[in-house]
Amino acid sequence: MTNWVAWMLELEVQEGRESDVRALMEEMVGATLANEPGTLNYEWSFSADGKLCHLYERYADSDAAMIHGGTFAARFAGRFLEVLAPTRFTFYGSPSQAVRDAAAPFNPVVMHPAAGVTR
Repeated sequence: MTNWVAWMLELEVQEGRESDVRALMEEMVGATLANEPGTLNYEWSFSADGKLCHLYERYADSDAAMIHGGTFAARFAGRFLEVLAPTRFTFYGSPSQAVRDAAAPFNPVVMHPAAGVTR
């Protein structure tokens, strides 16, 4: 069984807020890089028209995911939700109940590992 936790968050960029999203993204990436050694992946991707964002995150374990969640809640959640509208949240790996509970406002779907390769 794996300890890592990952999720894909699909978001719509609020109309006219594209530059605000980009500035917030840079700030969040910087904070993650500087303060979260248990973050294995933290990747933002945008559709060609810039209206759809995927945020892929993977953590060494649930404790690392909770550290990120704490930083997000304290520093970024309000601004994040002003410029981005979550449309889908999907968990992968083995999120603890605490991680699931923290993400509950986003109505996540938990996908259960069945088969595959992780290196």
